[in-house]
Amino acid sequence: MESAFQLIDLDRAAPNPPPDAPGVRVAVAARPGEAGAGFDVLLTASPDPPRPWVGCADPYATARRLRDIVTARPDACLALVQVLRVGPRLPPPDRLVVESLAYSTLQAGAAFRSWLAGKRPHAARPSTEPVLLDRDGDRLTITLNRPRVRNAFDAATRDALCEALEVAVADPAVTRVDLRGSGPTFCSGGDLAEFGSSRDPARAHHVRVHRSPAALLQRCAAKVTAHLHGACVGAGIELAAFAGRVAATPDTVIRLPEIGMGLIPGAGGTASLPARIGRERTAYLALTGDAMSLPEARRWGLVDEVGVAVRDW
Repeated sequence: MESAFQLIDLDRAAPNPPPDAPGVRVAVAARPGEAGAGFDVLLTASPDPPRPWVGCADPYATARRLRDIVTARPDACLALVQVLRVGPRLPPPDRLVVESLAYSTLQAGAAFRSWLAGKRPHAARPSTEPVLLDRDGDRLTITLNRPRVRNAFDAATRDALCEALEVAVADPAVTRVDLRGSGPTFCSGGDLAEFGSSRDPARAHHVRVHRSPAALLQRCAAKVTAHLHGACVGAGIELAAFAGRVAATPDTVIRLPEIGMGLIPGAGGTASLPARIGRERTAYLALTGDAMSLPEARRWGLVDEVGVAVRDW
């Protein structure tokens, strides 16, 4: 089997990888320069480099770490970069379909089953009103309302959020939508109590595509401002990134943890984040699973403005 990881030193090699280069394609260079579109991640020692480059103190050490991650989770890593590569060639709604197909495939994979087997049990904590909806004239406020579990995203929250966003899509009198989270965190990602509860990946794909907050956000994005605070993990940043405007408080921390579970982002992140920061930087965030600070999110364009928290708890 060919290597799942390909490292190219642009200080010594041509700026374009061979068209049939296998695996996750990572390029390193002392300084950012011209590079072909065939790379999945571009690393440089220069601080604050231009897009699509990622600045790091030691690009070779970072590349070795990426190699180890890809070696440990080859199926998820390859699926991630393949979905990101094909995304720009597809209409926005189809990007969500391709993401969901890849996600469902990985749900049936050995890496995800292994992660599930080692996962600490989490008790379900259902909410009677997981999403709050408030209408004031032409302004709609949608609030994720599971503060006891850091607004973990479960099926009930997904369905309630779809119902709320359908109002924004269907009613032309709604000109502004504010998306918020109650409690100390905007959204801590998928509810671990439900991970692996579906034993039918094909059915899960059907549900994911037809009950999709991401698809509705694509349709009303220009109206939406997402207000981030605290942890914005997985779905918490994937959905927020669709918003036409993203505001965040100084305590905001962003992370995509799915590769470590043997999965890829499945709430729309392979469509929403590349539109803001490019597919290469999206790949870097998803592959590493590292927490992203607010200053870096602001520099990259994942966050548009920094504001003051409005606390309701």
